Amino acid sequence: MAQTLGQLISEETLNKAKALYGQQIEPVLLDWGRLVISAKGTISSSANSSQQERQTLERINQYFNKHIRFVSDSEHWHKEDYWATPLESLGSKGGDCEDFVVAKYFSLIQAGIKEQKLRIMYVKALKLNQAHMVLAYYAKPKAEPLILDNLIPQIKKASQRRDLSPVYSFNGAGMWIERMRGGSIKVGDANGLDMWVDVLRRMDEQGLSAWLNLKNQQDILPENIFNQ
Repeated sequence: MAQTLGQLISEETLNKAKALYGQQIEPVLLDWGRLVISAKGTISSSANSSQQERQTLERINQYFNKHIRFVSDSEHWHKEDYWATPLESLGSKGGDCEDFVVAKYFSLIQAGIKEQKLRIMYVKALKLNQAHMVLAYYAKPKAEPLILDNLIPQIKKASQRRDLSPVYSFNGAGMWIERMRGGSIKVGDANGLDMWVDVLRRMDEQGLSAWLNLKNQQDILPENIFNQ
């Protein structure tokens, strides 16, 4: 059953958000919730789900690339590494690559994209010569993934992102080591990633527990990855 706006953005969530960011955060969070619910309705009512899923990817990707400005953890949070919750990113209007990905990941799942079609992926940004994070979407288990990134506005196929070299990926279903020439090796789950566990804990504490409700997700485990 689809969650309502009142469930996704509850009074508890609003009260906790206002305590952190003031009254101005309320319309921001409600706008976020409405976007997700609208996108979910489009997918569920469409006979062409793959096309609608692509449109949903575009909407969510553009939304966060527009509403969050890139700022380093050291400048924004005064920490070497910090994964912000979607509430923290929207409330502070800033974040780094991990924060973009976390917000898009949970938004897409609540918008009707199956969790197992998405992977949070660590890569090396070759032109920048630094670690980076993107979100990968697999329409089918062995399909070439599409890459959602805050570095560029367009969603492109992995084979078109020659500037990225995959390292590892994860979602709620598992964790994978990515191989340079395609394919991946499952190595367990994400429960050993302290930063991931911490962001889940803070989402629950901030009243975002409804966004963590990932029931009825089909077990689709993608195998193909970047064609390097």
